[in-house]
Amino acid sequence: MCDGKQPNIVILYADDLGFGDAGCYGSTSIPTPNLDRLAAQGVTFQQGYATAATCTPSRYSLLTGSYPWRNPRAAILAGDAPLIIAPETPTLPGMLRKAGYRTGVVGKWHLGLGRDDLDWNKEISATPNDVGFDYSYIMAATNDRVPCVYVENRKVIGLDPDDPIEVSYDCAFPGQPTGRDHPELLKMKYSHGHDGAIVNGVSRIGHMRVGKSALWDDETMAEVFLEKAVDFVTENKDRPFFLYYAFHQPHVPRLPGPRFKNATPLGARGDVIVEMDWCVGEMLDALKRLGIEENTIVIFSSDNGPVLDDGYEDRAEELKGSHKAAGPLRGGKYSMFDGGTRVPFILSWPCTVRPGESEAIVSHVDFYASFAAMLNQRLRANEARDSVNVLQALLGKSDRGREELVVEGTQAKTVLRKNDWVYIPPHAGPAVNVHTNTELGNSPEEQLYDLSQDIGQIKNVAAQNGKRVRDMSARLEEILASQQTRRAELRPGEPDEPDANDAE
Repeated sequence: MCDGKQPNIVILYADDLGFGDAGCYGSTSIPTPNLDRLAAQGVTFQQGYATAATCTPSRYSLLTGSYPWRNPRAAILAGDAPLIIAPETPTLPGMLRKAGYRTGVVGKWHLGLGRDDLDWNKEISATPNDVGFDYSYIMAATNDRVPCVYVENRKVIGLDPDDPIEVSYDCAFPGQPTGRDHPELLKMKYSHGHDGAIVNGVSRIGHMRVGKSALWDDETMAEVFLEKAVDFVTENKDRPFFLYYAFHQPHVPRLPGPRFKNATPLGARGDVIVEMDWCVGEMLDALKRLGIEENTIVIFSSDNGPVLDDGYEDRAEELKGSHKAAGPLRGGKYSMFDGGTRVPFILSWPCTVRPGESEAIVSHVDFYASFAAMLNQRLRANEARDSVNVLQALLGKSDRGREELVVEGTQAKTVLRKNDWVYIPPHAGPAVNVHTNTELGNSPEEQLYDLSQDIGQIKNVAAQNGKRVRDMSARLEEILASQQTRRAELRPGEPDEPDANDAE
C-alpha cells in the first residue's frame, strides 16, 4: 500500500474479448494502445482464467468467489431473469465495503434483477445495491437482449409513466414488428437467434414494448457508461473505492460510435475493440488527472473467450484475415478448450507492482480471497468458497499461483487444470457449435493435454497417461462433490474451528 493508504481497485471487464485480441498479447491487426500502455506498467498474465466460457457464470464467480456450478442458476440468463445472487450471499463488493470502500458497478450486469414478479415500471428490488454495491448504473443483461434500457440503482432511466415497459421472453406483443417477420426494417440482419423485438434497427432476443424516452442508443452506449464510471471515481477520489466497470464490447450487436467506425479493416468487431480500448485510456487518464493513479489497482480482463459470428451478420468472420482472436489457443466462447476461459489478464498498481510478464495460474475467482488478505479481512467459513489467496502472484512478486482450477464450458460441463495438465472428462454433445463454428470440446473419450508442450491442445495424450487421467478424474469428482475448495487461512493464535456464527 502506498503510504499506508488502502488502494483503490478498478476492474475493467471486457465481454467476449479473446486471448489474441490485444496488442500486448500479440495482435497486430487491432490497435490497442491503451491496453498496451496498461500492460507496460503492470503484470501481464499468460495464464489468467475466467471460470467459465460464458458470461453469467464468470461474472458470478468474480463477485462471489465461488465456482459457478455451485449455483444451478448461474448460466446464461434471460433479460428478465431474477437476481441469482441471494442478498445474504457474501460478495467481493460487500467484503470491500466492510473494509471501508465505496463500491460501484457500471456497465453490463447479466446476473438478474428483482424477484420473479419484476415490474420495470416500479422501484426494482434485488439489484446490485442489494449484494454489496453502493451505486449501480447498468444494463440488465446484454446489449442483444431486451429490455434495452439503463437501470440506475433501482429505477429505469428515462421511463415515461404514461408509456410503461412490457417485457416478454415467450411471445411478441400484438402489433410489434420482429426481426423474423420484418427483416426489411433491420439495419443489421441477424444470423441466428436474434429475431425478436426491433430496437434501433436491430432485432434482439426477447420482446418488449416501451416508449422511446427510455431506450438506449447503441452507438452512444460506450460514452454513457464511461461518463458514469469516471463520475464515480471522481466523486470518491478522497476515499478508497472499488469500481467494477463492465464493458459491453466486443459483444454483439457491434455498433461502434461514429468516431470508431472503420477504425480497423476487421469490420465492426475490430472497431468496437478499438472503442473499448479508448474507454480504457479515458479511465486511465481520469485516474492520473485526479492524482490517484499511483495508488489504484487497475485490472483488465475478459469474461470469456472470443466469438466472431454470435448472432448477427457483421462480417466478422469474413473480414478477420490473419487475425486469430484466441491467439494460439484452441476453441473460444462456449468451449471447454483453453480458448474459452484463458483470457487477457493485466494488473497495474504503479506504486507497488513492477512491470513484467507472469506464468502464474490465476483466476477471477481469486480476487475475493486475495484482496481480503491484502486488507486483513477475515473470511467466514462459508465465504468465497473457491477463492484462493494468490495476492503475491497478482502483484508479480511470485510465480506461484494456483496449482489447480476448475473451469466450465456451457451447461456446467467441467474441466480440471492441474499445473501444466488439463483433463476433460467425456461429455455428450456436438463437437462444434453449428452457429458459431467453435470447437466445444465434447468427446465420448477422456482428453488430457500437456500445456507446457501443447498450448493449442492438439495432441490428446490420455491413452499414454492412464494413471494421471485416473487421478485427475478422481480429483475433479472430489471437487464437484465438495462444499468448497478454499482452505481456511488462520492467523497466529486463532482456533482451528470456525466460529459458531460463521456456520451456514
